[in-house]
Amino acid sequence: MRRSRTHAAHAVRRSPRSWPLMDAALVFFAGMVVMAAIVAIFPVDAPIGTTRSPAVASPEDDVEVDVKPSLKEAPPAVAPPPRDASGSGLVAAISADPVEELRRRDLTLPVHGIKRDDLRDGFNEMRGSGRRHEAIDVLAPRHTPVVAVEDGTVARLFLSDVGGITVYQFDSTEHYVYYYAHLENYAPGLTEGDHVKRGEVIGHVGTTGNAPRDTPHLHFAIFKMTGEKKWWQGTPIDPHAVLR
Repeated sequence: MRRSRTHAAHAVRRSPRSWPLMDAALVFFAGMVVMAAIVAIFPVDAPIGTTRSPAVASPEDDVEVDVKPSLKEAPPAVAPPPRDASGSGLVAAISADPVEELRRRDLTLPVHGIKRDDLRDGFNEMRGSGRRHEAIDVLAPRHTPVVAVEDGTVARLFLSDVGGITVYQFDSTEHYVYYYAHLENYAPGLTEGDHVKRGEVIGHVGTTGNAPRDTPHLHFAIFKMTGEKKWWQGTPIDPHAVLR
């Protein structure tokens, strides 16, 4: 009976050789417990203690944005055309006083080298057959360049017994006609329908027509056209009052 108890006690007591295996098992079990706790606290999809640097835009990231202007950026409303003082209608495009209208244009003198003080008023002088002159004569040496007083169109190149070699020029609005007469000749290449610029040479001073042969000059006249816009019809305007 005593021998059997001693044998059982020896069977329960561990052998020293089995200790390392049991220790390893305990360590493995403890590690599994720790890992399970970490997974429970920190889910796999959640970022753990990380920070993100600011994103840098690239050309591929550009997105077209529809930006509407603010109130200050919006264009102002366009005001309607002004009306006259009476309120009866819009202001007329052409002044009621043609002389003042043309003076505001500051027309170029029609003869090269002439000064305004050289002009002489002959608009109301009476000529042969009881007709009024309705023009000014600008004295200058023969072949002195004659120039367009402003931008416009050559409406007519005309040869007559009275005016000789002449040019009828419409202004750019086609409300007025400028008449250049007694020319010696036209500028080379000048033709009807040509657009001419202010100061452009259109001919030269001469004595053609009924001008005295020893008195070369330019006969210069201005007419306000009728609604039909015919180059030979219109109301005469005093050039001296316009050019002085």
